[in-house]
Amino acid sequence: MRIDKWLWCARFYKTRAIAVEAIHKGHVKVNGTVAKPSKEVRAQDTVELLQAQTPRTVAVLGMAATRGPAPAAQQMYEETPDSIRQRELLAEQRRLAPEPANSLQAGRPTKRDRRDMQNLRSWNDRWSAQ
Repeated sequence: MRIDKWLWCARFYKTRAIAVEAIHKGHVKVNGTVAKPSKEVRAQDTVELLQAQTPRTVAVLGMAATRGPAPAAQQMYEETPDSIRQRELLAEQRRLAPEPANSLQAGRPTKRDRRDMQNLRSWNDRWSAQ
């Protein structure tokens, strides 16, 4: 079975077009080599992929003629223990990372700030043609 179709059937990507795009970007490797969409995948192959900025390594267990329900798709592969550990570690790091918005000291002025700034200026300070 083609790797793009297998990735779609195993529900790693929502459409085959998205799977092909990920393959063209080099995010998918089969047995350690960068794959093309037409690369044939067989049982016992190892597939390394990048899914939503998370690297995963899975062993191919089976094939399916069509895309089926999620429980059937999960029986087509088995994720390696190292991949599971790495995925959990990255999730924990994302959870503990500081909120980017907290680093902002001053942003766009609020309506109240804008009115206060306008009240500080007087009409005499404005430039006039007279």
